[in-house]
Amino acid sequence: MEIRVLRYFLAVAREGTIVRAAKFLHVTQPTLSRQLQDLEEELGQKLFIRSNRSITLTPEGRFLRKRAEEILEIVNRTEGDFSAMGENIGGSVHIGGGESPVMRLIADIIHELHDDCPDIRYNLYSGNAEDVMERLDKGLLDFGILIQPVDLSRYDSIALPLRDVWGVVMRKDSPLASRKSVMLRDLLDVPLICSRISIRRSSVKNACAEWFGKHFEKLNIVATYNLIYNAALMVESGIGYALALDGLVDAVGNRKLCFRPLEPRLESGLNIVWKKYQVFSKAAELFRERVLERFPEQG
Repeated sequence: MEIRVLRYFLAVAREGTIVRAAKFLHVTQPTLSRQLQDLEEELGQKLFIRSNRSITLTPEGRFLRKRAEEILEIVNRTEGDFSAMGENIGGSVHIGGGESPVMRLIADIIHELHDDCPDIRYNLYSGNAEDVMERLDKGLLDFGILIQPVDLSRYDSIALPLRDVWGVVMRKDSPLASRKSVMLRDLLDVPLICSRISIRRSSVKNACAEWFGKHFEKLNIVATYNLIYNAALMVESGIGYALALDGLVDAVGNRKLCFRPLEPRLESGLNIVWKKYQVFSKAAELFRERVLERFPEQG
């Protein structure tokens, strides 16, 4: 497969017609159609369902679209890193992690490094531990911020000197807002809004589910979320109480909400990780060195 043909394939998948894709790519329609047919023959799979007005992807086509996007992301990163080589360090550093107050530590390092190397660009990816680990393993991220407990055997890692505290985001006029903390029995009969990862029993260990123990299956989970901002809107609307980490509610700037920690207290440590034997770009290596300088006793 040629990179050029993968770009053609993604353009057709995105535009939905040969006409629009050919116009976007500045190639003729017959040329584009022939390239797609050659790609299907090369792979031995039908990638498109063609009709008079549109083109849609087959299951095999959807699989290739995901892989092609990942391949081109790596290609673009590599091209960017080489073009940034010179006297001044430039290029991109790709960092993934979930929403956590610990990202302030990473932001401080980025701020310091930006003063010394303003040509470096930072790309932040938000996702749960499984998402971040998958992208690390595929080379789409240089670094990941992972909340414990998680299997770190595939990575080099540094424990960050902060711990996330779990609790409940609620309206200030809710009955539980008068408490200093929230106990398990308080949550058994109320509507809960949970992060998708916190309610999954998967290969990634789940401290939140373990805290509930045998009562986990009895929870009244009315909604799930990926971003705390969206969860805060649901809480404000009166949909329920959101299980979340402390320090994130302030980020949404909502004075109608408050946070109460769980009791017994539930905390999670975090690690910044990267693949073992990773070959970094100059920019990513410089970022790693700054992390090691900032947290030498954690290594």
